[in-house]
Amino acid sequence: MVVERKFIEDAMVKHEISKYLEKTLSRAGFSRVDIQKTPVITRITAYVTNPGRVIGRGGSTIDAITQEIKVKFKIDNPQISVAEVKNEVLEPRLVARHIANALERGANARSLLHSTLKTVIENGALGAEIVATGKLAAKGAKAKQIKVRFGYLPKAGDTVKLVDEAHVTSYPKYGAIGIKVMIVQPGTTFADRQIKKIELPKALEGAK
Repeated sequence: MVVERKFIEDAMVKHEISKYLEKTLSRAGFSRVDIQKTPVITRITAYVTNPGRVIGRGGSTIDAITQEIKVKFKIDNPQISVAEVKNEVLEPRLVARHIANALERGANARSLLHSTLKTVIENGALGAEIVATGKLAAKGAKAKQIKVRFGYLPKAGDTVKLVDEAHVTSYPKYGAIGIKVMIVQPGTTFADRQIKKIELPKALEGAK
């Protein structure tokens, strides 16, 4: 019971740190955070599109963030490093943010989700799912959900830990839209099956 409570507490702290970094490093293109605890230090790696914005002149920005995380989240000896995102198209949070921004500019939700899914699969993802829920049409329309999915995407068991996931909210003029993006990264291996490169179906080939 103590171990389970500790696990839950650690997950909550990671979630809160992720929310803090997403807000603080939004201009640096924050994507995700990896946290590893050891008996001596807590290693925090922030993945961003622009590492220079995080480090700052002479390391001043990252030093300030480190100190704030130490105080705000009561973490002893945190050590923060910055890693550059290799492919923005395969980062769920960045994909979701792209969709959110496009919806706020008036893009057609269904076409947008299909074209984004196509791009994700073309970049090597073994599976992906994008879900948009909310006011997806003109003023006065009822809230609804649009879901697009292709490839292998486990939904139960330990294998779900191999799926990267992010949630973002878009705020177009007709009302909030929740966006969920799930991606299975290229090269992911599963104990129960072997997944090769995913070929696009004809329904996605023409998506723009």
